[in-house]
Amino acid sequence: MGACAFGTAQHANAQSSVTLYGIVDASLLYTNKTLNTTTGQSASHQYAFTDSGLTGSRFGMRGAEDLGGGMRAIFQLESGFSVANGGLNNSNGNLFGRQAWVGIDSRYGTVKAGLQFSPFFLSVYDSDPREMAYFGSGLVTYLNNVYVTGLFNPNGISYTSPEIAGLQASGMFAFGGTAGDFQAGRQYSASLRYHFGGLTLDGALYSGNAGGSAASIAIPSVVEFVGRTLGARYTFDRLTLKASYTQYKVAGSFNNRVYSGGASFGITPALNIDAGVWVTRDANDGANNSILASTGLEYSLSKATITYAQVGFVTNHGGMHTGLSVNNALDLPTGTTAGASIGIRHTF
Repeated sequence: MGACAFGTAQHANAQSSVTLYGIVDASLLYTNKTLNTTTGQSASHQYAFTDSGLTGSRFGMRGAEDLGGGMRAIFQLESGFSVANGGLNNSNGNLFGRQAWVGIDSRYGTVKAGLQFSPFFLSVYDSDPREMAYFGSGLVTYLNNVYVTGLFNPNGISYTSPEIAGLQASGMFAFGGTAGDFQAGRQYSASLRYHFGGLTLDGALYSGNAGGSAASIAIPSVVEFVGRTLGARYTFDRLTLKASYTQYKVAGSFNNRVYSGGASFGITPALNIDAGVWVTRDANDGANNSILASTGLEYSLSKATITYAQVGFVTNHGGMHTGLSVNNALDLPTGTTAGASIGIRHTF
């Protein structure tokens, strides 16, 4: 992500900096089917202008102040918006609905307090073959299962250790925010990562309760679920291979297991191609399953601007409604649906 600093100041011999950054992403989307949400059946095809076809449109600020002794005070505020209409989007419905935290960074690790991503989501992200693209990726299967729970975590406190002998651990606890009911809306997550050369192994867990203050947010992030993930990534030269297993279990409803694999390859410094497959199966009912497959091509016009094209299909069986795109096609009907997306993304 590109960024540009717009100011520095000195106070009591300590240096501070604030950086403004963002992404503006717009695309055209086609799917040969849509989902009739009233009947649950297939409806006609669609042509749509789509906000954020590759990565979510956003803007934010991050900053740091040198406290001396290798310590820094840090913060980040990040808001999602729709390039289609200028409204809030790609977050949980609040002004800074993606991230809003303050913390301390030192050689002993990093502590953050506030709205932040969970270690579970970050592990799923790292092992996704298409890096959680908004079309045809593990982000679609994530949101299909638990919406933004575990992605945007209010009231969170987290710690991430430094990397020691290739190992790095992270943990997060998020308070529910309801007086007199400590368990309502409570969330916790932890991850462990091992890195050696081109190999990275990731494992993480998540557990969240329903209710709490986050239930009143425009897009609630309190689906009561248990999550587990194991993933691997190997990079050599211009090729990166990824594979993962992720479980989303909602008691009394479903127990979906997602198996994914894929690769990305830098054809030239300006041209990159990636592809992935995501197989979802409900352990509670074998009739519910889906296969999502997609590929994407990105061409860099400059360091800040890329154009892209993506194609994919999804096949749903039983009660599964896996989609193709986070925006405009998150849920799709039984049977096979094909789609494509072309767009442009600028970072600053």
